[in-house]
Amino acid sequence: MTPGELATRLASVRERLARACTANGRRPGDVLLVAVSKFQPASAVAAVAGDGQRDFGENYVQEALEKRAELAADPVAADLRWHMIGHVQSRKAAQVAGNFVLIHTLDSVKLADALERRLVVTGQLQPVLMEINIGGEPQKAGVLPEEAEALGEHVLAACPHLSLRGLMCLPPVFDAGEAARPYFARLRRLGENLRSNLGIAMPELSMGMSGDFAGAVAEGATIVRIGTDIFGPRPAKAAAPVA
Repeated sequence: MTPGELATRLASVRERLARACTANGRRPGDVLLVAVSKFQPASAVAAVAGDGQRDFGENYVQEALEKRAELAADPVAADLRWHMIGHVQSRKAAQVAGNFVLIHTLDSVKLADALERRLVVTGQLQPVLMEINIGGEPQKAGVLPEEAEALGEHVLAACPHLSLRGLMCLPPVFDAGEAARPYFARLRRLGENLRSNLGIAMPELSMGMSGDFAGAVAEGATIVRIGTDIFGPRPAKAAAPVA
């Protein structure tokens, strides 16, 4: 895809996001757009960054670090903000901790403790979101809604280098328009309960992708993760890197 085509697609997403915000009495700046660049070449990231996009989401640790290294010398990519939006194995925690502006996928005490051990060494503070398995699907990552408070309590008590900023979900019917909206509403209500019970702000709700972000915005999303509508379909021959 050419830089011009990417620019047109990005502008379209921004316009639709602004319309969704306005329709729900929100300002466009209230919702952060994260461009999901999984499997996309560094050149595509650079092209989108050249049109002013600063936040990018990656699913695989190794791919993310390699892409960032490739872009390190490109002035247009100097101030990009990288988000880890894929599942993180605890054995990869040392590579992730401190290298992403936000980790969206904290889903276990084991991962929290592994991140904390690395952050103690570096002295960094790492913002994180709890990934919630909002549909209770056994095949999916994420902490179950009824177990989220216990994980939050552990982070607050034992992980001072983690800053718990909110929740993230991938609903069972993702990218499916209004069909996903009840799950977004459920995540919003869970966030409200956790803020009250844990006594912390937790302002972020990371939910909504290319096919359903309007519904997510209506239910209070503060971060949407858009890949296909910006970059087009993922490269056909891309193989999933080891997480």
